[in-house]
Amino acid sequence: MTGDKAEQTAPVFTGRRWFFPSALIHELDPDSTRSGRRPRRTVRDWVVDFACFLFAVLLGVLGAETLNDSQSIPHALAVTDQVLGALSCAAVWLRRRWPLALAAVMVPVGFVSETSGGVAIIALFTLAVHRPFRYVAWVGGAQAVLVPLYFWWRPDPDLPYLAVLVLFVVLTAATVGWGMFVRSKRQLMLSLRDRARRAETEARLRAEQAQRLAREAIAREMHDVLAHRLTLLSVHAGALEFRPDAPREEVARAAGVIRESAHEALQDLREIIGVLRAGESDEAGRPQPTLAALDTLVAESRQAGMKVTLDQCVTDPAGVPASVGRTAYRIAQEGLTNARKHAPGTEVTVSVTGGPGQGLTVSVRNPAPEGDVPHVPGAGQGLIGLTERATLAGGTLEHGPASDGGFEVRARLPWR
Repeated sequence: MTGDKAEQTAPVFTGRRWFFPSALIHELDPDSTRSGRRPRRTVRDWVVDFACFLFAVLLGVLGAETLNDSQSIPHALAVTDQVLGALSCAAVWLRRRWPLALAAVMVPVGFVSETSGGVAIIALFTLAVHRPFRYVAWVGGAQAVLVPLYFWWRPDPDLPYLAVLVLFVVLTAATVGWGMFVRSKRQLMLSLRDRARRAETEARLRAEQAQRLAREAIAREMHDVLAHRLTLLSVHAGALEFRPDAPREEVARAAGVIRESAHEALQDLREIIGVLRAGESDEAGRPQPTLAALDTLVAESRQAGMKVTLDQCVTDPAGVPASVGRTAYRIAQEGLTNARKHAPGTEVTVSVTGGPGQGLTVSVRNPAPEGDVPHVPGAGQGLIGLTERATLAGGTLEHGPASDGGFEVRARLPWR
């Protein structure tokens, strides 16, 4: 099970990690990096960083040639400019770890060093990729403010002052826009990852809930079926125990009922265990009983020695929906089982009435037993299960003592 979950949550790019930035891999798959340490650079990171370094060095070399050709710049200032440019090019390798610090430092450095212009552009782009827009706005705004002062201090001999300002403002805006576009693409991938993981989690929860509901339904079936069969066994075994001098025919009939009930209970138990093992629904195995099987249920109860009166007034018995008929059958079965355990010897009345559009009413009622009745322990789980069954079918179920001291279970089920 653990292996299956790991395979479900594994990133889809496992075989192409070299193609993704290390920061994105860390966000998509945090378990791939050890805690407390930064993720290792991928092949793509090394290629991009080396390309940025070459770009910064190329612009630095072009700026150095311009400084050497200019006669208005002192030699000491030109040397200082080139030293700062070399240090800035080396600092490009730190742009992933400290993007904000590097971009902030490059604002004053780029103002006094012409050879550091490429590094300033790279640092601004990296800041736009890795940090929110408010940081980019502060750094980019500072650079935009210093651009007029820079070209007033160092005018370009080939372009007019206004044209140079417009060019650098457009370059800065393009750099910021490109970096924000890359950041938005990464955030989109992260959001799609989160959505996929949420979908997998919700699907797993739905599957677990469906499995739990199926097992609860199977448990209810187990209680309803086996309780009825085992109660028959208990009644006939008790009769044989308290009447050892019963006629041979009656003993043989009771033994036959015990054998048949035990066989049915074992068969039902095998089917339920088979469903649990196979993971199928509770509709596997034999067809589930419906309202048409109510006569057979009453006949079995009478054969066990109970006094049962069946009052069935249904307009269209064949048109009863299967789910409603099955619920009605289980209610009658549980009611007869409880009456046999808690009110032996009484006459139980099972009433089923209704029709299409009117609903179906199922009632199981028994009077108060006469004499002392041995206490039979019960947890009331059967009545709780019946209430859940009726609620799931869209109906209601009521149970409790009657006015004459007996007990009644009454359910109303929809029949549209």
